[in-house]
Amino acid sequence: MAQCAGTIKNVGRSAIHLERTTEIGQLIGSYLEKKSDLEDHTIHLLFSANRWEQVPTMKEKLRSGITLVVDRYAFSGVAFTSCKENFDLHWCKQADVGLPKPDLILFLKVNPEVAAARGGFGNERYETNYFQEKVLKRYFELMEDKSLNWKVIDASEKMENVHKNIKDLSEKAIQDAKDQPLGKLWEEDP
Repeated sequence: MAQCAGTIKNVGRSAIHLERTTEIGQLIGSYLEKKSDLEDHTIHLLFSANRWEQVPTMKEKLRSGITLVVDRYAFSGVAFTSCKENFDLHWCKQADVGLPKPDLILFLKVNPEVAAARGGFGNERYETNYFQEKVLKRYFELMEDKSLNWKVIDASEKMENVHKNIKDLSEKAIQDAKDQPLGKLWEEDP
């Protein structure tokens, strides 16, 4: 999230992230903080519903010329859920088919051990080294989709370098997206 905030400052745009103030967002927050338990299909669909709740706001901002920086988005939900037992990648994508398609997806890659050493790791569900390594592999599988503009940034570099890379890639994507129609995510799944 800190990287997301830095990007917003650098490109002067608006942020969208997990909205924990809605009823759905409160259920998700309670689940992530390990205060409640939900069945795995249910939590996956709630994350998707939380994204869909924000689509009207996203479209309104985009129509008025505001660039959006969205933290995690559908890819996080798909990567995490599809790493659980008995979940299929295709099924995990279905609830998000048709969401606004991002012009750029930045993946800030950091070694799972380095991430674990950072403050706050382990406070939320799914924050274990074993699970994070599975999720990392799934992200790389998702990056094979050439209909999406994935860019990998080495987040273990100095913070200034990471921010510069994010800023440069974001500014290029903003330029490339000008006057382009808004696409729909996974509408033509490869």
